[in-house]
Amino acid sequence: MDQNESTREKLAEKAAQRSTPRSLRDFRKNLPNFLMNASAFAASYIMSFIMLWRLTIVGFPFVVLLLIPGLMYGRALISSSRKIREEYNEAGSIAEQAISLVRTVYAFGSERKLIAKFSVALQGLVKLGLRQGLVKGISIGSSGIVFAIRAFMTWYGSRMVMYHGAKGGTVFAVIICVTFGGMFVAGERIMEVILRVPDIDSDNPEGQTLEKIKGEVQFKHVKFMYPSRPETPIFDDFCLRVPSGKTVALVGGSGSGKSTVLSLLQRFYDPVAGEILLDGVSINKLQVNWLRLQTGLVSQEPALFATTTEENILFGKEDASMDEVVEAAKASNAHNFISQFRHGYKTQARSLVGERVSLLVQTISGVAIACTIGLVIAWRLAIVMIAAQPLVVVCYYAQRILLKSISKKSIKAQDESSKLAAEAVSNIRTITSFSSQERILKLLKRVQEGPRKESVRQSWLAGTVLATSRCLITCTWVLNFWYGSKLIDDGKMMATAFFQIFSIFLTTGRVIADAGSMTTDLAKGSDAVGSVFAVLDRSTTIEPESPNGYVTEKIKGQISFVNVNFAYLTRPNVVIFKNLSIEIEDGKSTAIVGPSGSGKSTIISLIERFYDPLKGCVKIDGRDLKSYHLRPLRQHIALVSQEPLLFAGTIRENIMYGGGASENVSESEIIEAAKAANAHDFITSIIQRL
Repeated sequence: MDQNESTREKLAEKAAQRSTPRSLRDFRKNLPNFLMNASAFAASYIMSFIMLWRLTIVGFPFVVLLLIPGLMYGRALISSSRKIREEYNEAGSIAEQAISLVRTVYAFGSERKLIAKFSVALQGLVKLGLRQGLVKGISIGSSGIVFAIRAFMTWYGSRMVMYHGAKGGTVFAVIICVTFGGMFVAGERIMEVILRVPDIDSDNPEGQTLEKIKGEVQFKHVKFMYPSRPETPIFDDFCLRVPSGKTVALVGGSGSGKSTVLSLLQRFYDPVAGEILLDGVSINKLQVNWLRLQTGLVSQEPALFATTTEENILFGKEDASMDEVVEAAKASNAHNFISQFRHGYKTQARSLVGERVSLLVQTISGVAIACTIGLVIAWRLAIVMIAAQPLVVVCYYAQRILLKSISKKSIKAQDESSKLAAEAVSNIRTITSFSSQERILKLLKRVQEGPRKESVRQSWLAGTVLATSRCLITCTWVLNFWYGSKLIDDGKMMATAFFQIFSIFLTTGRVIADAGSMTTDLAKGSDAVGSVFAVLDRSTTIEPESPNGYVTEKIKGQISFVNVNFAYLTRPNVVIFKNLSIEIEDGKSTAIVGPSGSGKSTIISLIERFYDPLKGCVKIDGRDLKSYHLRPLRQHIALVSQEPLLFAGTIRENIMYGGGASENVSESEIIEAAKAANAHDFITSIIQRL
């Protein structure tokens, strides 16, 4: 890792795009198509019954045959897509963890281990992809059943012409409506979202409110276990009294219940037995929303919402003045850090923290063949139809591009609200503890105003364009039938030749439009692939794999910073260190204390050589850090990040990351490491053991 953070930022940005639920994105993308196809289905059958109800009734049962391939394809595709998505989720999870925990990965020299794990996760996708391709091929091939239905309805329609006085044009129009209507509706689906009300409802107005709070908290004989682990007791006859006005620290190993005390106090959960009192009143009797408004909370893993720094601070008190916001920031040692940004408290908080090419070739060759066949069968009609194809292509192309545009604009318009909603879900404890549900809903409503107006405008535009394009396509059909009937009447063409040519050119315009509408996707795909390879090809100035450098078997641990200057490349104007010089003796424990942004974490990053100083040097055991072979050096350094996270896998595998790339870590070493971190008792108390 070097000082250029853009690689990590770009990859993290891609990972963040997953915040919008997939089902929501698919719903927004497919809704316009569903509405268009459903309308076409209903209109087709209504017109069929009006024109020739007997033939429509005869043809209606065959719609089932049109639906079967679509349903079979849909079921198979959904199943394979779900499995592919699961495989991608596993591989994506590994990649996302590697990106978000890149410092830990580098610190423990686990790059190769994660690459191997990622490669194994991708192996199953190859077989699933081949299976999905086979399913698609069979389903598309089965669409030939449409022609069988047309043949039967043509036979029955001819009998109606001969014996019941029906007109041939009406028969043909009904056949087109019945078969096209069935094709439109096949395979469409919409899903629902189910809402539930929690047992501890902060919106429930029932309960007491105290006029004045002293702040005395008492836990009396509390028994508690989490619903997800009912067999693992957290508290059994737990008693605690915190006098008013006193500062109390709860100290203990991982899993001892420190965070659980706060969760119970804010009524994220209720105890199984015993009670919790606030100024002598059981909190079960207090109004939940009021109770949470009386307490301040800084979570173990603090989070920021996608809005300004000021708005984030206001979650603690919605009606606070700007002076109170600044005072709160000063109290948390954050004011100086925030003031360094250009926009200060108005700063966005998040700123802190080959297949389609083949199809194009097939389309070009297919169109050329179609035109040639048409000219051979009946050149006069073929020329007229070819002349009308540009209009048909434009109409279909307009439909495709419009629907894509609507979907993209909708997704873009909803992006801000989607991020806010996703963060609200992931930070539900923070929102609930500050009773900020109404505030979040107001923010959502506010950011939805623009998208709602845009959706109305897009709906009118879509209706106008779709109706116009469909009308023009129908007009070209009318032209073809009129001119074809003239040629048949003059004896220059047989009726059989007309229907052959019409069937050929019926789908040609649509195929061309489909291929044409993919050109923008191809361009974007090329840009996306280019950006990915640009990241992959980028070389770091700090290379842990470099064979050069000093390798030592033993590190004493003496650390020296000599006149170090440092600033992050993303904020070159914000100087973190200037002429910093410190000495840390080997065998000594040293604590570095200071407010946010003072450089505590930066010191660790420089020792791990995630970055190099702009001036001066960092030494370990009297040797310049740059002279060491980086990977062996990092094997001698242990790191617990400011916000420790777990990799997907067993607890054993997570502890083994401390052994770097080595797999030769014994069971006793793992247990000793867990005991040293005060985690052994907690780990052995849960079902999944080492």
